[in-house]
Amino acid sequence: MGKVKTEQIKRTGKELMTRFPNKFTSNFDENKKLVDTLTAGTTTRVRNKIAGYITRTVALSEAGSEIEMDSDDIDDEE
Repeated sequence: MGKVKTEQIKRTGKELMTRFPNKFTSNFDENKKLVDTLTAGTTTRVRNKIAGYITRTVALSEAGSEIEMDSDDIDDEE
């Protein structure tokens, strides 16, 4: 089982992803720097948790889209 993120972390991460949808990637270090510039005044620990949540969410959505693309390719071959 994974660790549970607090509602504050999730809410802030979702808000940042909706306001800046194309800026975040599946690279934690890039997301960490971006979150640091966008959220002034947060602690290092909170910044890292938000960046980790965003990174995980983006990676899962990319993996989901790849699976959908693979299944579309299989349907086309039949």
